[in-house]
Amino acid sequence: MTAPCTICERIKLIQAHQNPYFVCELTTGYVVLADSQYFEGYTLFLAKHHVTELHHLPAHERLRFLEEMSIVQEACAQAFHADKMNIELLGNGDAHVHWHLFPRHNGDTTNPGPVWWTPLETIYGDDVSQDTPVWSA
Repeated sequence: MTAPCTICERIKLIQAHQNPYFVCELTTGYVVLADSQYFEGYTLFLAKHHVTELHHLPAHERLRFLEEMSIVQEACAQAFHADKMNIELLGNGDAHVHWHLFPRHNGDTTNPGPVWWTPLETIYGDDVSQDTPVWSA
């Protein structure tokens, strides 16, 4: 038996208007703020269709998905005054194509580098999990 897809479950909540982190719907996916805001503005762009690899999307949809991700990351950069954006498409934990978009700021960690160099218990600690996101203009 296949385990339920966490991202598909989150998309169902979006469609039922029950995801408080939902930002907007685009042609190829949904924009949501992450449950944890250790890196303020941490955003996810979830593919509408359940595929496990980017190359499994039809070519026209894949190109549009990439373009929309670029638009979303630019909006995140502007909204959260990022000095740099970290953008990742992983899928090892949740095998549903989705982007991790991290607005980064100079000095936001003691050891500069990828977000994953920060201990997970810090990124997903009780003090930042389930926070109500704060949008800055």
